[in-house]
Amino acid sequence: MSKPPTLTLPPGARAYRLRTARGGFAVHDAGEPRAGTALLVPGFTGSKEDFIALLAPLARAGFRVVAVDGRGQYETEGPRELGAYAQDELALDVLAQAEALGGGVGGVHLLGHSLGGLIARAAVLRDAAPFRSLTIMSSGPAAITRLQQERTRMLIEALAVLDMESVWRAMRDLDPPEAADESTGTAVAEFLHRRWLTTVPEQLVATGRQLLTEPDRVGELAAVPLPKHVLSGEVDYAWPVPLMDEMARRLDARRTVVAGAEHSPGAERPGETAEALAAFWHDCGDGAGDGGAGPGPVPSSRRPG
Repeated sequence: MSKPPTLTLPPGARAYRLRTARGGFAVHDAGEPRAGTALLVPGFTGSKEDFIALLAPLARAGFRVVAVDGRGQYETEGPRELGAYAQDELALDVLAQAEALGGGVGGVHLLGHSLGGLIARAAVLRDAAPFRSLTIMSSGPAAITRLQQERTRMLIEALAVLDMESVWRAMRDLDPPEAADESTGTAVAEFLHRRWLTTVPEQLVATGRQLLTEPDRVGELAAVPLPKHVLSGEVDYAWPVPLMDEMARRLDARRTVVAGAEHSPGAERPGETAEALAAFWHDCGDGAGDGGAGPGPVPSSRRPG
């Protein structure tokens, strides 16, 4: 579960509902599209708040940045039906969001974090035309690791028999003592609880199952003529870092590893993450690349070895 370092929007940013052909979505929107527009898709149990710390530095770099709550996530409502959260449905939502944002001649730079990476990939595979680039952040080629699969199955089983508050308490009871991080202030802790309670349980069940069963679609994605970027922290519990290294090679993608970060680089090391994203997007805007990796690697942030 990503923990935003702050809940305060930067000056000039606004929270509102983005109207699309598939309904309204709660978003945070910052910056002007001088260099382009970026759409940020959150992960499992996440929300737009996971990207708050990226808004100001990316806006300063010349981008309009829009972070979204997907259907059934936090402040975007969703139906109590599992089928509404099939991956194809969520991918269509992303395409509708991109259409609503426009993005001008250059299109929209799409970023998906964790589960959001799988959803963003599905959107690009369905229709890459609206997008200028794809960044997969802390997300892998297929299903999550075996240990995380076990934890996710436990969560899915609990959601079938308990209400959201009871599941929350059970998860907190399972947390190790060190999980009570003093850096998580009262406001953020209350937000995490509130976000959990307002997320639609069917969304969690359906997307949790996707994390368990996602096939390897890297070959399909490699064939899409779009600049690609694989970004992660130095440690990842959902998809091992070497697996993401290999995925980047298979995609001929730029590869960035953010020092000092784990599964949520945008929240844990926002300055370094924003710098890497802005560099990639600027290079895409300069027309670099041949439809694959495009802009090429960033030596200062590439994982050694």
